[in-house]
Amino acid sequence: MDGGQDLDADYIIVGAGTAGCALANRLSRRGRVLLIEAGGSDNYHWVHIPVGYLYCIDNPRTDWGYHTAPGPGINGRSLIYPRGKVLGGCSSINGMIYMRGQAADYDGWRQMGLPGWGWDDVLPCFKRSEDYVDGASEHHGAGGEWRVENQRLHWPVLDSFLEAAVQAGLPRTDDFNTGDNEGVGYFRVNQRNGWRWNTAKAFLRPAKDRVRVETKALTERVLFEGKRAVGIRVRQHGVTRDFRATREVILCAGSIGSPQILQLSGVGPAEHLRGLGIEVVHDAPQVGENLQDHLQVRCAYRVSGAKTLNTLSAGLWGKAKIAAEYALFRSGPMSMAPSQLGAFMRSGPEMATPDLQYHVQPLSLDAFGQPLHAFDAITASVCNLRPESRGHVRVLSSDPNQAPEIQPNYLSAERDRMVAAKAIRATRNILAKPAMARHAPQEFHPDPGLTTDAQLAEAAGNIASTIFHPVGTVRMGADDAAPLDATLKMRGIAGLRVVDASVMPRITSGNTNAPTLMIAEKAADLILADL
Repeated sequence: MDGGQDLDADYIIVGAGTAGCALANRLSRRGRVLLIEAGGSDNYHWVHIPVGYLYCIDNPRTDWGYHTAPGPGINGRSLIYPRGKVLGGCSSINGMIYMRGQAADYDGWRQMGLPGWGWDDVLPCFKRSEDYVDGASEHHGAGGEWRVENQRLHWPVLDSFLEAAVQAGLPRTDDFNTGDNEGVGYFRVNQRNGWRWNTAKAFLRPAKDRVRVETKALTERVLFEGKRAVGIRVRQHGVTRDFRATREVILCAGSIGSPQILQLSGVGPAEHLRGLGIEVVHDAPQVGENLQDHLQVRCAYRVSGAKTLNTLSAGLWGKAKIAAEYALFRSGPMSMAPSQLGAFMRSGPEMATPDLQYHVQPLSLDAFGQPLHAFDAITASVCNLRPESRGHVRVLSSDPNQAPEIQPNYLSAERDRMVAAKAIRATRNILAKPAMARHAPQEFHPDPGLTTDAQLAEAAGNIASTIFHPVGTVRMGADDAAPLDATLKMRGIAGLRVVDASVMPRITSGNTNAPTLMIAEKAADLILADL
Protein backbone atom coordinates (compact mmCIF):
# COMPACT_ATOMS: atom_id res chain seq x y z
CA MET A 1 0.00 0.00 0.00
CA ASP A 2 1.35 3.43 -0.96
CA GLY A 3 -0.39 5.52 1.67
CA GLY A 4 -1.15 5.07 5.32
CA GLN A 5 -4.12 5.03 7.64
CA ASP A 6 -6.08 8.28 7.32
CA LEU A 7 -8.32 10.01 9.83
CA ASP A 8 -11.46 8.27 11.03
CA ALA A 9 -14.98 9.53 10.38
CA ASP A 10 -18.26 8.47 11.91
CA TYR A 11 -19.82 8.13 8.45
CA ILE A 12 -18.05 7.58 5.16
CA ILE A 13 -20.23 8.40 2.17
CA VAL A 14 -19.02 7.22 -1.24
CA GLY A 15 -20.32 9.39 -4.07
CA ALA A 16 -21.05 13.13 -3.93
CA GLY A 17 -24.03 12.97 -6.26
CA THR A 18 -27.69 13.67 -5.66
CA ALA A 19 -28.03 11.32 -2.69
CA GLY A 20 -24.51 11.75 -1.32
CA CYS A 21 -24.58 15.54 -1.06
CA ALA A 22 -27.99 15.57 0.63
CA LEU A 23 -27.09 12.74 3.02
CA ALA A 24 -23.79 14.38 3.95
CA ASN A 25 -25.66 17.57 4.84
CA ARG A 26 -28.10 15.74 7.09
CA LEU A 27 -25.66 13.39 8.84
CA SER A 28 -23.04 16.09 9.43
CA ARG A 29 -25.33 17.65 12.02
CA ARG A 30 -24.92 14.55 14.20
CA GLY A 31 -21.45 13.23 13.43
CA ARG A 32 -18.20 13.47 11.51
CA VAL A 33 -18.79 12.91 7.79
CA LEU A 34 -16.26 12.09 5.08
CA LEU A 35 -17.59 12.43 1.53
CA ILE A 36 -15.63 10.68 -1.24
CA GLU A 37 -16.02 11.68 -4.90
CA ALA A 38 -14.21 10.13 -7.88
CA GLY A 39 -14.78 13.24 -9.99
CA GLY A 40 -13.70 16.81 -9.44
CA SER A 41 -15.23 20.13 -8.53
CA ASP A 42 -18.41 21.44 -10.15
CA ASN A 43 -16.65 24.71 -11.06
CA TYR A 44 -16.99 23.97 -14.80
CA HIS A 45 -19.16 26.77 -16.25
CA TRP A 46 -21.25 24.43 -18.40
CA VAL A 47 -22.47 22.66 -15.25
CA HIS A 48 -24.34 25.79 -14.22
CA ILE A 49 -25.74 27.03 -17.54
CA PRO A 50 -28.87 24.92 -18.15
CA VAL A 51 -28.11 24.09 -21.79
CA GLY A 52 -24.66 23.01 -20.67
CA TYR A 53 -25.82 19.42 -20.33
CA LEU A 54 -24.94 19.23 -24.05
CA TYR A 55 -21.30 19.83 -23.12
CA CYS A 56 -21.22 17.82 -19.88
CA ILE A 57 -22.62 14.53 -21.14
CA ASP A 58 -19.92 12.34 -22.68
CA ASN A 59 -17.30 14.79 -21.40
CA PRO A 60 -14.67 13.05 -19.20
CA ARG A 61 -14.52 16.13 -16.99
CA THR A 62 -18.08 15.50 -15.77
CA ASP A 63 -19.24 12.07 -17.03
CA TRP A 64 -18.03 8.51 -16.48
CA GLY A 65 -18.48 7.92 -20.21
CA TYR A 66 -20.19 4.55 -19.95
CA HIS A 67 -21.77 2.65 -22.84
CA THR A 68 -24.27 -0.18 -22.70
CA ALA A 69 -23.48 -3.62 -24.01
CA PRO A 70 -25.08 -4.23 -27.41
CA GLY A 71 -28.68 -5.27 -26.91
CA PRO A 72 -30.80 -7.58 -29.08
CA GLY A 73 -33.96 -5.58 -28.28
CA ILE A 74 -32.38 -2.44 -29.76
CA ASN A 75 -31.10 -4.37 -32.77
CA GLY A 76 -27.52 -4.77 -31.62
CA ARG A 77 -26.92 -1.11 -30.82
CA SER A 78 -24.84 0.21 -27.91
CA LEU A 79 -26.02 3.43 -26.25
CA ILE A 80 -24.11 6.11 -24.38
CA TYR A 81 -24.92 5.86 -20.67
CA PRO A 82 -24.08 9.15 -18.93
CA ARG A 83 -23.46 9.15 -15.18
CA GLY A 84 -22.22 12.22 -13.34
CA LYS A 85 -18.56 12.16 -12.30
CA VAL A 86 -18.40 15.54 -10.57
CA LEU A 87 -19.63 17.14 -7.37
CA GLY A 88 -23.40 17.01 -7.63
CA GLY A 89 -23.25 13.82 -9.69
CA CYS A 90 -26.12 13.43 -12.13
CA SER A 91 -27.79 16.56 -10.75
CA SER A 92 -24.92 18.45 -12.43
CA ILE A 93 -25.52 17.02 -15.90
CA ASN A 94 -29.17 15.89 -16.03
CA GLY A 95 -32.31 17.42 -17.53
CA MET A 96 -33.24 19.31 -14.32
CA ILE A 97 -36.83 18.02 -14.38
CA TYR A 98 -38.46 17.81 -10.96
CA MET A 99 -40.67 14.72 -11.02
CA ARG A 100 -41.67 12.55 -8.08
CA GLY A 101 -43.56 9.79 -9.86
CA GLN A 102 -46.93 8.46 -8.78
CA ALA A 103 -48.33 7.72 -5.33
CA ALA A 104 -49.02 4.21 -6.59
CA ASP A 105 -45.28 3.65 -7.12
CA TYR A 106 -44.50 4.08 -3.44
CA ASP A 107 -47.66 2.39 -2.22
CA GLY A 108 -46.54 -0.50 -4.41
CA TRP A 109 -43.21 -0.61 -2.58
CA ARG A 110 -45.07 -0.78 0.71
CA GLN A 111 -47.26 -3.57 -0.66
CA MET A 112 -44.05 -5.46 -1.45
CA GLY A 113 -43.37 -5.62 2.29
CA LEU A 114 -41.33 -2.43 2.70
CA PRO A 115 -42.88 -0.53 5.62
CA GLY A 116 -42.31 3.20 5.71
CA TRP A 117 -42.00 3.57 1.93
CA GLY A 118 -45.63 4.32 0.99
CA TRP A 119 -46.66 7.65 -0.53
CA ASP A 120 -47.87 9.07 2.77
CA ASP A 121 -44.58 8.03 4.35
CA VAL A 122 -42.29 9.59 1.74
CA LEU A 123 -44.23 12.77 0.93
CA PRO A 124 -42.81 14.55 4.03
CA CYS A 125 -39.31 13.64 2.80
CA PHE A 126 -40.01 15.23 -0.59
CA LYS A 127 -41.39 18.35 1.07
CA ARG A 128 -38.63 18.72 3.66
CA SER A 129 -35.93 19.70 1.18
CA GLU A 130 -38.20 21.46 -1.31
CA ASP A 131 -38.29 25.18 -2.06
CA TYR A 132 -41.25 25.28 -4.41
CA VAL A 133 -41.82 28.29 -6.62
CA ASP A 134 -45.50 28.63 -5.63
CA GLY A 135 -44.85 28.24 -1.91
CA ALA A 136 -45.88 25.67 0.65
CA SER A 137 -49.08 23.66 0.26
CA GLU A 138 -50.56 20.24 0.93
CA HIS A 139 -48.26 18.79 -1.71
CA HIS A 140 -45.20 21.06 -1.61
CA GLY A 141 -42.63 22.51 0.74
CA ALA A 142 -41.00 25.93 0.84
CA GLY A 143 -37.74 27.16 2.31
CA GLY A 144 -35.82 23.93 1.75
CA GLU A 145 -32.57 23.54 -0.11
CA TRP A 146 -33.95 22.08 -3.36
CA ARG A 147 -35.27 24.90 -5.54
CA VAL A 148 -38.11 24.11 -7.97
CA GLU A 149 -39.04 26.80 -10.50
CA ASN A 150 -41.07 27.38 -13.64
CA GLN A 151 -39.26 27.26 -16.93
CA ARG A 152 -38.25 30.60 -18.36
CA LEU A 153 -39.51 30.27 -21.93
CA HIS A 154 -42.38 28.83 -23.94
CA TRP A 155 -42.62 27.70 -27.54
CA PRO A 156 -45.80 28.24 -29.59
CA VAL A 157 -45.35 24.89 -31.32
CA LEU A 158 -45.28 23.16 -27.94
CA ASP A 159 -48.41 25.04 -26.92
CA SER A 160 -50.02 23.56 -30.04
CA PHE A 161 -48.89 20.07 -29.00
CA LEU A 162 -50.40 20.69 -25.57
CA GLU A 163 -53.73 21.63 -27.14
CA ALA A 164 -53.58 18.56 -29.38
CA ALA A 165 -52.97 16.32 -26.36
CA VAL A 166 -56.02 17.83 -24.69
CA GLN A 167 -58.01 17.11 -27.85
CA ALA A 168 -56.74 13.53 -27.60
CA GLY A 169 -58.28 13.24 -24.14
CA LEU A 170 -55.57 14.30 -21.70
CA PRO A 171 -56.40 16.82 -18.97
CA ARG A 172 -54.29 19.94 -18.57
CA THR A 173 -52.11 20.05 -15.48
CA ASP A 174 -49.77 22.60 -13.99
CA ASP A 175 -48.42 20.17 -11.37
CA PHE A 176 -47.22 16.65 -12.09
CA ASN A 177 -46.17 16.11 -8.46
CA THR A 178 -49.34 15.61 -6.46
CA GLY A 179 -49.23 11.81 -6.64
CA ASP A 180 -51.34 11.63 -9.81
CA ASN A 181 -49.33 12.84 -12.79
CA GLU A 182 -51.87 12.15 -15.55
CA GLY A 183 -52.17 15.06 -17.95
CA VAL A 184 -50.17 17.44 -20.12
CA GLY A 185 -48.28 20.56 -19.11
CA TYR A 186 -44.89 22.19 -18.73
CA PHE A 187 -42.30 20.56 -16.48
CA ARG A 188 -41.03 22.32 -13.37
CA VAL A 189 -37.24 22.39 -13.12
CA ASN A 190 -34.43 22.50 -10.58
CA GLN A 191 -33.12 25.96 -11.41
CA ARG A 192 -32.61 29.21 -9.56
CA ASN A 193 -32.94 32.43 -11.53
CA GLY A 194 -32.01 30.78 -14.80
CA TRP A 195 -29.07 28.76 -13.45
CA ARG A 196 -28.94 24.99 -12.88
CA TRP A 197 -29.45 24.16 -9.22
CA ASN A 198 -27.44 21.04 -8.40
CA THR A 199 -27.10 19.24 -5.08
CA ALA A 200 -23.53 20.46 -4.57
CA LYS A 201 -24.84 24.03 -4.41
CA ALA A 202 -28.02 23.14 -2.56
CA PHE A 203 -26.72 20.76 0.13
CA LEU A 204 -22.95 20.55 0.15
CA ARG A 205 -21.93 24.21 0.18
CA PRO A 206 -24.10 25.09 3.19
CA ALA A 207 -22.46 22.19 5.06
CA LYS A 208 -18.88 22.83 3.88
CA ASP A 209 -17.65 23.53 7.41
CA ARG A 210 -19.11 20.24 8.67
CA VAL A 211 -18.23 17.83 5.85
CA ARG A 212 -14.76 16.72 4.82
CA VAL A 213 -14.77 16.26 1.02
CA GLU A 214 -12.15 14.32 -0.93
CA THR A 215 -12.37 14.68 -4.72
CA LYS A 216 -10.53 12.83 -7.49
CA ALA A 217 -10.64 9.83 -5.16
CA LEU A 218 -11.65 6.55 -6.82
CA THR A 219 -13.08 4.06 -4.34
CA GLU A 220 -11.42 0.71 -4.99
CA ARG A 221 -13.21 -1.32 -2.36
CA VAL A 222 -14.96 -1.45 0.99
CA LEU A 223 -12.78 -2.71 3.85
CA PHE A 224 -14.14 -5.42 6.14
CA GLU A 225 -13.34 -7.01 9.47
CA GLY A 226 -15.13 -10.31 9.17
CA LYS A 227 -18.66 -9.46 8.12
CA ARG A 228 -18.51 -5.82 9.20
CA ALA A 229 -17.68 -2.88 6.92
CA VAL A 230 -15.08 -0.73 8.66
CA GLY A 231 -13.87 1.64 5.95
CA ILE A 232 -12.88 2.09 2.33
CA ARG A 233 -9.76 2.07 0.19
CA VAL A 234 -9.37 4.79 -2.42
CA ARG A 235 -6.84 5.77 -5.04
CA GLN A 236 -6.23 9.50 -5.08
CA HIS A 237 -3.54 11.33 -7.05
CA GLY A 238 -1.67 8.08 -7.51
CA VAL A 239 -1.67 7.23 -3.81
CA THR A 240 -3.66 4.50 -2.06
CA ARG A 241 -5.44 5.71 1.07
CA ASP A 242 -7.53 3.88 3.65
CA PHE A 243 -10.28 5.62 5.59
CA ARG A 244 -12.04 4.14 8.63
CA ALA A 245 -15.69 4.57 9.60
CA THR A 246 -16.62 4.30 13.27
CA ARG A 247 -20.35 4.00 12.54
CA GLU A 248 -21.23 3.21 8.92
CA VAL A 249 -19.98 3.04 5.35
CA ILE A 250 -22.68 4.33 3.00
CA LEU A 251 -22.53 3.81 -0.76
CA CYS A 252 -24.17 6.61 -2.75
CA ALA A 253 -22.37 5.85 -6.01
CA GLY A 254 -25.50 5.24 -8.07
CA SER A 255 -27.04 2.34 -9.92
CA ILE A 256 -23.79 1.61 -11.75
CA GLY A 257 -21.18 2.61 -9.18
CA SER A 258 -22.68 1.05 -6.05
CA PRO A 259 -23.01 -2.51 -7.41
CA GLN A 260 -19.58 -2.17 -9.02
CA ILE A 261 -17.95 -1.19 -5.71
CA LEU A 262 -19.78 -3.96 -3.86
CA GLN A 263 -18.67 -6.59 -6.37
CA LEU A 264 -15.06 -5.33 -6.32
CA SER A 265 -15.26 -5.62 -2.53
CA GLY A 266 -16.35 -9.25 -2.63
CA VAL A 267 -20.07 -8.67 -2.07
CA GLY A 268 -22.02 -10.05 -5.00
CA PRO A 269 -22.58 -13.23 -7.02
CA ALA A 270 -19.90 -15.50 -5.59
CA GLU A 271 -19.27 -17.69 -8.64
CA HIS A 272 -18.84 -14.68 -10.92
CA LEU A 273 -16.51 -12.92 -8.48
CA ARG A 274 -14.32 -15.97 -7.91
CA GLY A 275 -13.97 -16.31 -11.67
CA LEU A 276 -12.38 -12.86 -11.68
CA GLY A 277 -10.07 -13.61 -8.77
CA ILE A 278 -12.04 -11.49 -6.29
CA GLU A 279 -12.15 -12.86 -2.76
CA VAL A 280 -15.77 -13.37 -1.72
CA VAL A 281 -16.81 -11.70 1.52
CA HIS A 282 -20.53 -12.32 1.14
CA ASP A 283 -22.44 -14.19 -1.54
CA ALA A 284 -25.19 -11.83 -2.73
CA PRO A 285 -26.36 -13.04 -6.15
CA GLN A 286 -28.77 -10.14 -6.66
CA VAL A 287 -26.15 -7.38 -6.39
CA GLY A 288 -26.01 -5.89 -9.88
CA GLU A 289 -29.21 -7.56 -11.07
CA ASN A 290 -32.70 -6.03 -11.50
CA LEU A 291 -31.43 -3.10 -13.65
CA GLN A 292 -34.41 -1.08 -14.91
CA ASP A 293 -34.41 2.01 -17.09
CA HIS A 294 -36.73 4.16 -19.17
CA LEU A 295 -36.24 3.73 -22.91
CA GLN A 296 -37.63 6.62 -24.95
CA VAL A 297 -38.93 6.22 -28.49
CA ARG A 298 -37.93 9.42 -30.27
CA CYS A 299 -40.77 10.27 -32.66
CA ALA A 300 -39.82 13.26 -34.83
CA TYR A 301 -41.94 15.47 -37.09
CA ARG A 302 -41.17 18.26 -39.54
CA VAL A 303 -43.34 21.30 -38.81
CA SER A 304 -44.12 24.59 -40.54
CA GLY A 305 -45.45 27.91 -39.36
CA ALA A 306 -43.44 27.91 -36.14
CA LYS A 307 -39.81 28.47 -35.25
CA THR A 308 -37.92 25.69 -33.52
CA LEU A 309 -34.41 25.54 -32.13
CA ASN A 310 -33.25 23.90 -35.37
CA THR A 311 -33.48 27.17 -37.27
CA LEU A 312 -33.30 29.70 -34.42
CA SER A 313 -29.81 28.49 -33.54
CA ALA A 314 -28.59 28.30 -37.13
CA GLY A 315 -25.53 30.34 -38.02
CA LEU A 316 -23.36 32.62 -35.94
CA TRP A 317 -26.01 35.34 -35.75
CA GLY A 318 -28.63 32.95 -34.38
CA LYS A 319 -26.24 31.65 -31.75
CA ALA A 320 -25.16 35.18 -30.82
CA LYS A 321 -28.74 36.31 -30.24
CA ILE A 322 -29.38 33.28 -28.02
CA ALA A 323 -26.22 33.96 -26.00
CA ALA A 324 -27.13 37.63 -25.60
CA GLU A 325 -30.62 36.81 -24.34
CA TYR A 326 -29.21 34.51 -21.70
CA ALA A 327 -26.48 36.95 -20.67
CA LEU A 328 -28.94 39.81 -20.28
CA PHE A 329 -32.05 38.10 -18.94
CA ARG A 330 -31.14 34.49 -18.01
CA SER A 331 -33.84 33.35 -20.41
CA GLY A 332 -34.16 31.96 -23.90
CA PRO A 333 -32.84 28.66 -25.26
CA MET A 334 -29.73 28.66 -23.06
CA SER A 335 -32.00 28.48 -20.00
CA MET A 336 -33.78 25.43 -21.44
CA ALA A 337 -34.09 22.06 -19.86
CA PRO A 338 -33.63 19.37 -22.52
CA SER A 339 -37.41 18.84 -22.49
CA GLN A 340 -39.95 21.54 -21.77
CA LEU A 341 -43.39 20.02 -22.25
CA GLY A 342 -44.47 16.79 -20.62
CA ALA A 343 -47.43 14.45 -20.74
CA PHE A 344 -48.47 11.31 -18.90
CA MET A 345 -51.08 9.02 -20.39
CA ARG A 346 -52.27 5.42 -20.36
CA SER A 347 -51.35 3.06 -23.16
CA GLY A 348 -54.78 1.47 -22.87
CA PRO A 349 -57.99 1.63 -20.82
CA GLU A 350 -56.88 -1.37 -18.77
CA MET A 351 -54.12 0.68 -17.10
CA ALA A 352 -54.96 1.99 -13.62
CA THR A 353 -52.46 4.86 -13.88
CA PRO A 354 -50.46 6.42 -16.72
CA ASP A 355 -47.73 4.16 -18.07
CA LEU A 356 -46.45 6.46 -20.84
CA GLN A 357 -44.46 9.66 -20.40
CA TYR A 358 -43.70 12.25 -23.07
CA HIS A 359 -40.73 14.60 -23.22
CA VAL A 360 -41.57 17.04 -26.03
CA GLN A 361 -38.80 19.19 -27.50
CA PRO A 362 -38.82 22.01 -30.10
CA LEU A 363 -35.91 20.47 -31.97
CA SER A 364 -34.75 17.34 -33.76
CA LEU A 365 -31.46 15.58 -34.42
CA ASP A 366 -30.34 12.13 -35.49
CA ALA A 367 -28.87 11.25 -32.10
CA PHE A 368 -27.64 12.95 -28.95
CA GLY A 369 -24.50 14.91 -29.72
CA GLN A 370 -25.31 15.16 -33.43
CA PRO A 371 -26.09 18.49 -35.18
CA LEU A 372 -29.65 19.76 -35.24
CA HIS A 373 -31.50 19.22 -38.49
CA ALA A 374 -31.57 22.15 -40.93
CA PHE A 375 -35.39 22.26 -41.00
CA ASP A 376 -37.94 23.08 -38.30
CA ALA A 377 -39.08 20.01 -36.40
CA ILE A 378 -40.19 18.74 -33.01
CA THR A 379 -39.41 15.53 -31.16
CA ALA A 380 -42.03 13.78 -29.06
CA SER A 381 -40.06 11.23 -27.05
CA VAL A 382 -42.28 8.69 -25.32
CA CYS A 383 -41.30 5.99 -22.85
CA ASN A 384 -42.84 3.03 -21.09
CA LEU A 385 -42.81 4.08 -17.45
CA ARG A 386 -42.95 0.58 -16.00
CA PRO A 387 -40.87 -1.72 -18.21
CA GLU A 388 -40.79 -5.44 -17.55
CA SER A 389 -37.32 -5.89 -19.08
CA ARG A 390 -34.56 -6.41 -16.53
CA GLY A 391 -30.83 -6.08 -17.01
CA HIS A 392 -27.64 -6.20 -14.99
CA VAL A 393 -24.39 -4.49 -14.01
CA ARG A 394 -21.38 -6.83 -13.63
CA VAL A 395 -17.72 -6.15 -13.11
CA LEU A 396 -15.53 -7.65 -15.83
CA SER A 397 -12.29 -7.68 -13.86
CA SER A 398 -10.87 -6.92 -10.42
CA ASP A 399 -9.55 -3.60 -11.76
CA PRO A 400 -11.65 -0.71 -10.37
CA ASN A 401 -10.63 1.42 -13.35
CA GLN A 402 -12.39 -0.88 -15.81
CA ALA A 403 -16.02 -0.05 -16.51
CA PRO A 404 -18.49 -2.80 -15.66
CA GLU A 405 -20.74 -4.45 -18.20
CA ILE A 406 -24.03 -2.53 -18.37
CA GLN A 407 -26.72 -4.59 -20.05
CA PRO A 408 -30.21 -3.08 -19.66
CA ASN A 409 -31.81 -5.73 -21.93
CA TYR A 410 -34.11 -3.10 -23.40
CA LEU A 411 -37.26 -4.43 -25.11
CA SER A 412 -36.40 -8.01 -24.13
CA ALA A 413 -39.87 -8.43 -22.61
CA GLU A 414 -42.58 -8.93 -25.22
CA ARG A 415 -44.95 -6.61 -23.37
CA ASP A 416 -42.38 -3.80 -23.57
CA ARG A 417 -42.28 -4.23 -27.35
CA MET A 418 -46.06 -4.00 -27.56
CA VAL A 419 -46.16 -0.91 -25.33
CA ALA A 420 -43.55 0.70 -27.62
CA ALA A 421 -45.83 0.06 -30.61
CA LYS A 422 -48.80 1.55 -28.72
CA ALA A 423 -46.68 4.57 -27.79
CA ILE A 424 -45.90 5.35 -31.43
CA ARG A 425 -49.57 5.05 -32.35
CA ALA A 426 -50.55 7.32 -29.43
CA THR A 427 -48.06 9.92 -30.67
CA ARG A 428 -49.47 9.79 -34.18
CA ASN A 429 -52.94 10.27 -32.76
CA ILE A 430 -51.91 13.44 -30.92
CA LEU A 431 -50.10 14.92 -33.92
CA ALA A 432 -53.20 14.29 -36.09
CA LYS A 433 -55.44 16.46 -33.89
CA PRO A 434 -56.72 19.83 -35.20
CA ALA A 435 -54.50 21.90 -32.90
CA MET A 436 -51.42 20.67 -34.78
CA ALA A 437 -52.90 21.15 -38.26
CA ARG A 438 -51.53 24.70 -38.54
CA HIS A 439 -48.03 23.22 -38.40
CA ALA A 440 -48.66 20.48 -40.98
CA PRO A 441 -46.61 17.86 -39.06
CA GLN A 442 -44.82 15.29 -41.20
CA GLU A 443 -43.45 12.22 -39.45
CA PHE A 444 -39.93 11.17 -40.37
CA HIS A 445 -38.97 9.08 -37.30
CA PRO A 446 -40.12 6.36 -37.45
CA ASP A 447 -41.20 5.77 -41.04
CA PRO A 448 -44.92 6.65 -41.30
CA GLY A 449 -45.39 3.62 -43.55
CA LEU A 450 -44.77 1.28 -40.60
CA THR A 451 -48.09 0.27 -39.07
CA THR A 452 -48.10 -3.28 -37.66
CA ASP A 453 -47.11 -4.14 -34.10
CA ALA A 454 -44.06 -6.02 -35.34
CA GLN A 455 -42.95 -3.17 -37.60
CA LEU A 456 -43.37 -0.55 -34.90
CA ALA A 457 -41.57 -2.64 -32.25
CA GLU A 458 -38.69 -3.14 -34.68
CA ALA A 459 -38.64 0.60 -35.40
CA ALA A 460 -38.57 1.36 -31.67
CA GLY A 461 -35.47 -0.80 -31.39
CA ASN A 462 -33.83 1.29 -34.10
CA ILE A 463 -34.62 4.80 -32.84
CA ALA A 464 -35.10 4.48 -29.07
CA SER A 465 -32.56 5.76 -26.57
CA THR A 466 -32.26 5.86 -22.81
CA ILE A 467 -33.48 8.80 -20.72
CA PHE A 468 -30.73 7.90 -18.25
CA HIS A 469 -32.89 6.58 -15.38
CA PRO A 470 -31.09 3.39 -14.23
CA VAL A 471 -32.38 2.01 -10.93
CA GLY A 472 -32.74 -1.18 -8.96
CA THR A 473 -29.31 -2.84 -9.02
CA VAL A 474 -29.00 -3.10 -5.21
CA ARG A 475 -32.69 -3.39 -4.45
CA MET A 476 -34.34 -3.32 -1.09
CA GLY A 477 -36.92 -6.01 -0.46
CA ALA A 478 -38.71 -8.09 2.12
CA ASP A 479 -37.40 -11.31 0.55
CA ASP A 480 -34.11 -12.81 1.67
CA ALA A 481 -32.70 -12.56 -1.87
CA ALA A 482 -32.92 -8.76 -1.80
CA PRO A 483 -29.48 -7.27 -1.08
CA LEU A 484 -30.99 -4.60 1.23
CA ASP A 485 -33.67 -4.58 3.88
CA ALA A 486 -36.25 -1.80 4.26
CA THR A 487 -33.76 0.30 6.27
CA LEU A 488 -31.26 0.13 3.36
CA LYS A 489 -28.86 -2.04 5.36
CA MET A 490 -26.92 -4.68 3.46
CA ARG A 491 -28.16 -8.15 4.39
CA GLY A 492 -25.38 -10.29 5.85
CA ILE A 493 -22.99 -7.34 6.35
CA ALA A 494 -22.93 -4.99 9.36
CA GLY A 495 -22.10 -1.30 9.11
CA LEU A 496 -22.95 -0.99 5.40
CA ARG A 497 -25.86 0.72 3.67
CA VAL A 498 -26.66 1.79 0.12
CA VAL A 499 -28.49 5.07 -0.49
CA ASP A 500 -29.18 5.98 -4.13
CA ALA A 501 -31.43 4.99 -7.04
CA SER A 502 -30.04 1.45 -7.01
CA VAL A 503 -32.16 0.66 -3.93
CA MET A 504 -35.48 1.03 -5.78
CA PRO A 505 -37.25 -2.33 -6.04
CA ARG A 506 -39.26 -1.01 -9.01
CA ILE A 507 -38.66 2.06 -11.10
CA THR A 508 -40.80 5.11 -10.42
CA SER A 509 -43.25 6.46 -13.00
CA GLY A 510 -41.24 9.45 -14.12
CA ASN A 511 -37.80 11.04 -13.89
CA THR A 512 -35.70 9.60 -11.09
CA ASN A 513 -33.68 12.50 -9.66
CA ALA A 514 -36.29 13.75 -7.18
CA PRO A 515 -37.02 10.21 -5.92
CA THR A 516 -33.29 9.71 -5.35
CA LEU A 517 -33.18 12.87 -3.25
CA MET A 518 -36.19 11.62 -1.30
CA ILE A 519 -34.37 8.32 -0.66
CA ALA A 520 -31.47 10.28 0.85
CA GLU A 521 -33.84 12.19 3.13
CA LYS A 522 -35.51 8.96 4.20
CA ALA A 523 -32.13 7.29 4.75
CA ALA A 524 -30.99 10.15 6.99
CA ASP A 525 -34.01 9.53 9.21
CA LEU A 526 -33.28 5.80 9.32
CA ILE A 527 -29.58 6.23 10.07
CA LEU A 528 -30.04 8.84 12.76
CA ALA A 529 -32.76 6.76 14.38
CA ASP A 530 -30.09 4.13 15.13
CA LEU A 531 -28.06 6.53 17.30
